[in-house]
Amino acid sequence: MAPTTIEELTPDPPIRCRDYIIGCVGAGFIMADVQIAAYRKAGFKIGAIASRTESHAKQVAERWNIERVYAGPSELIQDPGVEIVDLAFPPDQQPELVRLALKQKHVRGILAQKPLAMNFALARALVHEAAQTDKAISVNQNMRYDQSMRVLKQVLVRGDLGQPVMATIDMRAIPHWQPFLAEYERLTLLNMSIHHLDVLRFLFGEPTEIFTSTRADPRTPFSHQDGICVSTLNFENGVLAVSLEDVWSGPKEKDFDSDIYIKWRVEGTEGVAQGTIGWPDYPDGSPSTFRLNSRRTTEGKWIEPTWQTRWFSDAFAGVMEQLQYAIKNGTEPVLSLADNLKTMALVEAGYVSIKERRAVRLSEFLTDINR
Repeated sequence: MAPTTIEELTPDPPIRCRDYIIGCVGAGFIMADVQIAAYRKAGFKIGAIASRTESHAKQVAERWNIERVYAGPSELIQDPGVEIVDLAFPPDQQPELVRLALKQKHVRGILAQKPLAMNFALARALVHEAAQTDKAISVNQNMRYDQSMRVLKQVLVRGDLGQPVMATIDMRAIPHWQPFLAEYERLTLLNMSIHHLDVLRFLFGEPTEIFTSTRADPRTPFSHQDGICVSTLNFENGVLAVSLEDVWSGPKEKDFDSDIYIKWRVEGTEGVAQGTIGWPDYPDGSPSTFRLNSRRTTEGKWIEPTWQTRWFSDAFAGVMEQLQYAIKNGTEPVLSLADNLKTMALVEAGYVSIKERRAVRLSEFLTDINR
């Protein structure tokens, strides 16, 4: 076979639908600097914004020329002109807002932030309540729309790597923890590892078990149990995967040259793919990278397709687009609520593994999904 070229791979999905008016709930960094930026670039319609602090919402509205500003989330959700409720709110408060949106006849769709809830039981209850309505609901698992992850998925489906054998995601990066996280007992696994656990499901299907080991991050000043996490996953198809989230990353000070990155690698019987995630250097930003060497499609030589788009913020357009497309066609969103419940089960299994110091089979949770 001829070597693979970038023209045969699609790092970004097409924008097929821009029909529905979005109401943005939240005016923090992820909404103001990332999601709205992606929506404006994609040509989506933003009709209103609200936050816990009205003055903050007004500032973001002025910055992005959003017409309507509400005193709080409830007022926005009840605005008959809002067709999609886009939530970027703390996970302990999000279920209440989802439930309010489910009651509004004018709301066609809901985009919830990840994590959907604080634990699997709360997420499961929310999924069951949503199933009784006609709303299209997605969870913002945006790493699935990172360009390198999308291309890797295409390569896996096409068979360039043969049978996948082993996968690793290695994060050595320091997140800017939101202040509300200091009040939670759960930190990295629920709020950062969830990206990697979800994308591993996206790439390889359902894991059968997870073993998670953790320690506190010496730098994070507030109390927490799961600062630095290492999770080992076994999949139904035989893949062994390791997800490592090191949010400490060694000394971090003015004159210390830290080596900050997120790297991934997948090995298969017919080839190897590897790359980086272009998030840790935000806001300067850089595209994620991808390298492929396959006996089947690259003649045993490395190729490195490139692109200019980035995870932050370009990938967020794909998340909103798949929801709008599902609403228009009356189909289930790609990032469906039911699918995300399996990611929440994986996170919950990780916490059980930490507590009980054992590998936890996902069947312990997945059999409970229909309860």
